[in-house]
Amino acid sequence: MTPEKSLTLHKKLKGKLEIKAKIALKTRRILSQVYTPGVAVVVRQINKQKRSVFNLTIKNNTVAVVTDGSAVLGLGNVGAEASIPVMEGKCIIFKEFAGLNAFPICLTTQNPEKIIETIKFISPVFAAINLEDIAAPKCFEIEEKLQNLGIPVVHDDQQATAIIVLAGLINAGKVTGKKLTESRIAVCGTGAAGTAVIKLLYFYGCRKITAVDSKGIIGSYRKDLSAYKKEIAKLTNKENIKGSLATACRNCDILIGVSQKGLFSENIIKSMNQKPIVFALANPDPEIRRDEAIKAGVYVYASGRSDDKNMINNALVFPGFFKGLIKWKINKATDQMKVNAATSISSLIVKPTKNHFIPDIFDKRLVKVITESLRN
Repeated sequence: MTPEKSLTLHKKLKGKLEIKAKIALKTRRILSQVYTPGVAVVVRQINKQKRSVFNLTIKNNTVAVVTDGSAVLGLGNVGAEASIPVMEGKCIIFKEFAGLNAFPICLTTQNPEKIIETIKFISPVFAAINLEDIAAPKCFEIEEKLQNLGIPVVHDDQQATAIIVLAGLINAGKVTGKKLTESRIAVCGTGAAGTAVIKLLYFYGCRKITAVDSKGIIGSYRKDLSAYKKEIAKLTNKENIKGSLATACRNCDILIGVSQKGLFSENIIKSMNQKPIVFALANPDPEIRRDEAIKAGVYVYASGRSDDKNMINNALVFPGFFKGLIKWKINKATDQMKVNAATSISSLIVKPTKNHFIPDIFDKRLVKVITESLRN
């Protein structure tokens, strides 16, 4: 679909969501049950037993998709209003694929403490909170400080992205004959997604990871590192190498981009080991396009675009992941749960090939296997 067609569609729809009642108000009897006086007994029940709110109200399967508009797709800090179309799209995906209600909450503050406070205030209505498109490093603080809210709070750009990257790499390794835990991996981009990818790969057993930000390779020798990048430095670059992205990619097996368009050159690809795996996940435009990557010698390629085959995008994960958290009453997602979700996704492709190694987003098995993978 061209940008013009997408704009035309949005103008026609005037918003992609609507509020729909589950029961029609056709008689006074029904009205008296769903509103006064009948609703009073429900209020008393919840007041007496607070947990019953999950069984008696919209809280049972409703997700708040919360953003401050500070890191929307690859478009940057576009603000609350401009973030609404993306959040609406997320909500549609929740509903269509997992049967979960979701509503966009786009905040006009980008102050972490105010965001945290706002989420705490609105949390009684929701079964889970999906943090979305919030820039690093504040996204880490916000997610961490909300882990005791009593409902799951997950920054989708971090956790769901890491899960689908791991799932893709498991099968890409089968295609190329590369053992993931022994492969040399370069990760370009150390924002929310890059940081989560690195941490999950490390938990999975990968120890040959090199992280690169806009200033070059991250290492303990750098004096300009923020607190969260110092944490990355402890997990990566065991050889303590210095240099640019090109240096990091030399003789590596896997290159993961969660940065910005056009960063991966032909020379970078040609410097990698045989049968290189490249995930160029910047949205809406990848670090290198599929045709350019294949021409340069990439053996297994994926982008984050929905119009590309083998889409590596958090949209494949978050419907099933949130459904599982809600269904099994899990308030905190662990690294092992994320690995379980990733391996369940990869298992759907019995005989992966370079042209088909990750399930399609429309695969009806996807949500089910992810949901079941979180079961205790």
